[in-house]
Amino acid sequence: MSETHERGIRERGTQVRATQERGTHHGGAAVGTAGPVPRPPGLLGLPSYLAGHAARIGHDALVQAVGQNGLRLPHFATLTALADFGPLPQHVLAERLGFQRSHLGGYLDTVEERGLVCRARDKADRRRQVVALTEEGAELQRRLLVVAEESQETFLACLTPVERELFTELLRRLVDADDRTRSQADGPRGA
Repeated sequence: MSETHERGIRERGTQVRATQERGTHHGGAAVGTAGPVPRPPGLLGLPSYLAGHAARIGHDALVQAVGQNGLRLPHFATLTALADFGPLPQHVLAERLGFQRSHLGGYLDTVEERGLVCRARDKADRRRQVVALTEEGAELQRRLLVVAEESQETFLACLTPVERELFTELLRRLVDADDRTRSQADGPRGA
C-alpha cells in the first residue's frame, strides 16, 4: 500500500472520529438518528470490499427481479447461456456458467419441469446430454432479461451513463482476467 493511500485512510479515520465526538457521524446526522451509517474508512479504501458490497446490492436487485417469475438466479443464468450460445452439452453449459455439474443438474431439473428447456442425448456422443431452450423458455428468458436490465438501471442510478459503461467495462476486465488465470491454472481440457 502506498504511503499516500495509507495517509488518506488515516485522515478519513480521523475525520470520522472527530465528527463522532461532536455528536454526528460522517453522514452529518446525529449519532443514533436515522441517516447513513458510517463505514470503517480502512475498509472504504479497499476496492475488493467496495466491489463485494456493491455486488451484494446489485445481486439483491437482480435476485428480486428474477424471483418475481418463480425462478432463482442460477435458473435465469442457465436460460441466458442457452439463449446466447444455443444448445450445449450439459458439461459445457456447467463450465460456461462456472457451476458444478451436480448443481447444474438440479437447476436443469427445475427449468425442465416447467417446460423451459429440454435435454436429449448428444448424437455425437450418446453418453452426453445436450440442453436446449424450448420456445417457452426462450420467451421467458427474453422477458427476464428486460426485467434484469431494469434492475441494473435502478442499481446504477447514481452513475451517469458514461460512468455505468466504464464501471461495466472495468468489471468485465477483472472477470476476463480471472477467467484467463483459471484457464491457465487448469491447463488444456479435453472435449
